[in-house]
Amino acid sequence: MMNRKNKPKPAIKKLKIAVAMSGGVDSSVAAKLLKGEGHEVIGIFLHFWQDSGRGSSGLENKCCSAKALADARRVAGKIGVRLYVFDFAEIFKRQVVDNFLSEYAAGRTPNPCVRCNKLVKLGLLLKEVKKLGCDYLASGHYASIKKSKTGFQLSRAKDKAKDQSYFLYTLSQNELKHLLFPLSGYTKKQIRQIAKKFKLPVAAKPESQEICFISSKSHNDFLRRYLRLKPGAIKTLSGKVIGKHQGLPLYTIGQRKGINIGGHGPFYAAKMDYKKNVLYVVGPDDTKKLFRQKFQIKKINWLSEAKPNNLNCSVVIRYHQTPVKCRLRKLANNRLEVIMAKPERAVMPGQSAVFYQHNRVLGGGIIV
Repeated sequence: MMNRKNKPKPAIKKLKIAVAMSGGVDSSVAAKLLKGEGHEVIGIFLHFWQDSGRGSSGLENKCCSAKALADARRVAGKIGVRLYVFDFAEIFKRQVVDNFLSEYAAGRTPNPCVRCNKLVKLGLLLKEVKKLGCDYLASGHYASIKKSKTGFQLSRAKDKAKDQSYFLYTLSQNELKHLLFPLSGYTKKQIRQIAKKFKLPVAAKPESQEICFISSKSHNDFLRRYLRLKPGAIKTLSGKVIGKHQGLPLYTIGQRKGINIGGHGPFYAAKMDYKKNVLYVVGPDDTKKLFRQKFQIKKINWLSEAKPNNLNCSVVIRYHQTPVKCRLRKLANNRLEVIMAKPERAVMPGQSAVFYQHNRVLGGGIIV
């Protein structure tokens, strides 16, 4: 009679899996792990839009530079998978870059990574790899997908410092069903160790936390080159003119840098009036006016069919922010009011508010 301890594990079903490979350590290890499980793995490298406009530094998009492609090819050769290259430059420019610029021009602070994941990096790519007969699309995202009785649940990854679930709240059940995040149960340190163990050529490659398509020295340099900026007055909330701004899209709520007013200050951006082209600021004794306890969201997406009202949960209003307890109240105009347990600084229109219950992502929306 076979000892239960020695009972063989059930064989893993062999699948055809496409892995989005950027040439970084995370996606490289994701591909290696899946290949090691015996699956048929193919790599996909995505070409995005490159900033070659006048005045750019001439640097490539960090996600798809020539070096990134060379690294992806070296890793693919090392682990024995075929690498395909897809040209997503046009749709990336239209859906991500153009939206980024139009949002700033309208006085909002967008999150391009949220939009890219939904419409390009995961959304469109998933459709394309299905045409290749793939069962799943995998990536190096730090997040977790698990099947439950009510559908597929998106949750935080083991490594809370690297968790990227905030950027994935716009996904649908049908998309979650066909996505794999092999790194969900690992820390970044462990991923580095795995890459070193298998002698992957990118084991020590540094990572970038910046917006991939901004190749210039600064965020504002990019906006200056692509937007028509109009200087205007800087006023206190009481209406006193104290200086001149260089264009409202260059400022966000709570910002201090770049507000230089003749040796006085410091001053912080508190409000922008785009109709009158006025930047309103507050001084160090008035920063409480930078805090809000209530705000509204639109373009709401729930990861399950439930559409909560008067729900108690937690909200994250920017990446890496500590979750804040909140209550949701349904409004008549397809919006939700978010009432936080305590006021938060710099609640920025255009950013995403993402809701959690413990580690599980419930959904989210765009701050109005």
